[in-house]
Formats: sequence, structure tokens, C-alpha cells
Amino acid sequence: MTQILTSRRIPSDTESAGFTRQAVERGWADGLPCIPPTEALVSQYIEAVGRPPDEVIAVLPPSRSPCTVEKIAINAAMTAAAPAAMPLLCAAIEALSEPDFALGGVNATTAPVSPALIVNGPMRHALDIPFGPSCLGGADSAAPAIGRALRLIMRNVAGQRPGQTTESVFGQPARVVSLVAAEWEEESPWLPLAARRGIDGDAVTVFPMMGSMNVVDTIADSAESIVQMLGRSAGYLGANGFLAATELSQILIAINPVWAEIVGRRYKDAEVLQELLWEEACLPISVYPASYRAGIEALERVGADGRVHLLRSPHDVLVMVCGGMGSLHSTVLHGFTSSLAVTRPVVA
Repeated sequence: MTQILTSRRIPSDTESAGFTRQAVERGWADGLPCIPPTEALVSQYIEAVGRPPDEVIAVLPPSRSPCTVEKIAINAAMTAAAPAAMPLLCAAIEALSEPDFALGGVNATTAPVSPALIVNGPMRHALDIPFGPSCLGGADSAAPAIGRALRLIMRNVAGQRPGQTTESVFGQPARVVSLVAAEWEEESPWLPLAARRGIDGDAVTVFPMMGSMNVVDTIADSAESIVQMLGRSAGYLGANGFLAATELSQILIAINPVWAEIVGRRYKDAEVLQELLWEEACLPISVYPASYRAGIEALERVGADGRVHLLRSPHDVLVMVCGGMGSLHSTVLHGFTSSLAVTRPVVA
């Protein structure tokens, strides 16, 4: 949808340190240094995406404010994200606004949930999105600036403010710079994540991430043992998907390339792998404190064998390949109650 909406101009310091102080005082920033978003600079970002500055990309809760191309450009400029990342940011904002993602709940919850952006397609290389060693945090790349731009949009446009519109008890580092990573498609034995979700080429999957959980195994020597370790590690008692009130949730498992090769030789179909991981991610109802059991039973989540699966369906197990060749580790990202991953194409 398109309507005439321009951002309000406020006189500000054009020097970075001075602008950063002003931005923090006004609640525009997260405490990290900011680049002054001058009109000349912001115009570069708008030109890079080739869309009208007043085009409304989405309406974001809790503020219900229209998020225009210009507002995305302003926040991206503040982080020094590359202008070429604008199409990715616009697609990510569109994904956030989809009903399946349930952004209102994500923004208001007591949980530490934050959108993670998983990138597929050739733009991984053009935008310098990491998919090798330290790809989920620590790699020298453009990812932190892009993720921080997304988080500033959630602050400045959506209106997510700690202790005010969000009751997140602890938060997490991803609530500052998000998590932006790509899939190492060239090392994957399966189709890329986005392609398996119906979108070929350049795409972004926005996943409601509660945090990252490392899974380490120095002995794994077979596909079966790797799958068991990953699935059983994901299904721990305090995981969000096991809450008595949870009707839906997802997990995203990032498998390192070495393990992916081993697993892919045994399980060539990614759907088979998802089903096996789903089967392993469960607990017997007997391990729950007695007061929890009634709620889980009321949701009809206890199987005939007395087990409770972390997730409703094998399709709720998302799998991607990334990380270094050091092996030994994989990462599980647990999703948020009532929020689902959304995949959108990225059109330059």
C-alpha cells in the first residue's frame, strides 16, 4: 500500500558523538554509536532500494505506526549498514508484519525473543552475510549493522521500549544487533531453507528466536548419533515448546557442514531428517512436576506412549547448514510461543 507519509525533521547534531548523545537522550538509540542520518545520506539508502520514500512497507505494533521506506532508510543509515541491504531490510519488515509472525506478542512478551534473519540466495555474497566460522556472531561482516538496523526500526517505528511496551525479563544480545546469518548452501546436502519453504533464490526467513543453545558432541561418528544428540538436546524441560499453554512453536537447528555431510549421506530427504529430529525431541510426561501435567494433557499433547513432543509436527523443525569446518558443535534456536517463521523473497 502507498500513501503520502514523510518523516518529521528534527534539528540534530551532525557530528557522530554529539548525535549519539542526543539519540540516546531522545530514546532513538540503543547506547551504541550512531551515524547522523542526514538527508543526503538517507537519500542514498532510498535510491538503493528503488522504491518511493513514502511507500508503507508495513504497520508495526505496538505503536501501529506505518513503517515507510524512508523510516527504514533513516534507521539503516544510523547503523552504517550498507545501502545495498535495503531490499533485505524491507523484505524482513514485510515478514515481521505477517500474521503468522505475531509481532504484537513478540514485542510485548516477558520472553527474550528477537527476530533472527536467515538469508538464502546469491545476495549472501553481495551483502557479505556470513555462513562460515562464527556466522551466528563474531564474524567480520556486514551482519551486525543490518541486524542493528532492524532492531532500531523495532524501537523507533514499532515502539518496542524496555519496561514500557515490552516486559522482557532479561532480553538478550540479539535485542541489540539481532542475529543475521546465511546458509552455506554450497555445503548443504539438502535444498536451501527458503527453497524448502517455497521460495527460490534471494530470500530471508525471519525466525522468532528465544536465544541460541550450543550442542557439542566430540564422539559423534554416525548420522544416527548426531540426530539423537541434536533432537534430545533440543527437548529440554524448560524449552518454550514444552510450556503447558503452548499450542504451537518451532525450532531452527543450524548444523555444521561436517555433520551435515555425515547426516546427508544417510538421510538424503530433509523431511525425513525433520521427522527424526522431531521424534527425538520429546520427554515422558512423568518428568514434569505434577502441577504442570494437567495443562499439557488438556492440550492433548501426551501420546499413547506417555511422551510429550516439543513440537506439534515435524514440519516445525527447521534445518539449515552453516558454521565452520571445526565440527563438534551445532546450534539450536528455540522459537517463541504462538509465533512462526516467515519467509519472503528479496527483490533488489
